[in-house]
Amino acid sequence: MSIPNLLLDTFLDTIIDLAPIVALIVFFQLFILKDALPHPKRLLLGMVFVLFGITLFLVGLELALFPLGKLMATQLSAPEFLFGTSAVPLSASWKDYGWLYLFGALIGFATTIAEPALIAVAFKANQVSRGAINEFTLRLAVAIGVAIGISLGCFRIVTGTSLAMYIITGYVIVMIQTWFAPKFIVSLAYDSGGVTTSTVTVPLVTALGIGLSSTVPGRNPAIDGFGLIAFASLFPMMTVMGYAQLAAWKARASVPATSPS
Repeated sequence: MSIPNLLLDTFLDTIIDLAPIVALIVFFQLFILKDALPHPKRLLLGMVFVLFGITLFLVGLELALFPLGKLMATQLSAPEFLFGTSAVPLSASWKDYGWLYLFGALIGFATTIAEPALIAVAFKANQVSRGAINEFTLRLAVAIGVAIGISLGCFRIVTGTSLAMYIITGYVIVMIQTWFAPKFIVSLAYDSGGVTTSTVTVPLVTALGIGLSSTVPGRNPAIDGFGLIAFASLFPMMTVMGYAQLAAWKARASVPATSPS
């Protein structure tokens, strides 16, 4: 499909997708709240920006991010790159895919640091906590969690092990951490896991999983190609709560013990 046709089709699809949301808001504003829409011209202009923005973003995904993620995964897991042969040798093991684990970790870290949704959450957390929660430190903790999760998810695809085993074990750890972590960080940690599955991270990570499962012998893209997003959502909860637990432990350790009089 040519780019003009792709733009037009995506624009029409975006209008169809957004129409129910706009209709719902207008209905509640006019018939439930019985109040006029504030600044209608500004709202209309903003909606036009949203339509064009989403359209260009989706076309960009289709033309760049999805192909790029799949291409990198295919090249890094190709037998020619890993083994110098056209076929995977029988002696191949999970250790031979080290470059892929590193790439998965780095791409997960980089996309999370640049994730607009995470930036917004970190900014609000800093405001609400009056500076107690550092924006960059929170983003760094989340990005490290995503890096670990994506790398482990790539390992799961290569080895063909059960996705449920990793996810169940991970959430058991999260439940234990929730019990012991400082209460002020728990809700933020859970939200931090959710915001990683947004505009920048999802396209590249999804393409990475599909590309990897298409190349590794014995893997089915429909079965093994998905699941990396679950890792990207799970591990930031651990790292954010772990960071808060470590900070609380250091704060307690720095307080000098008072000797009994």
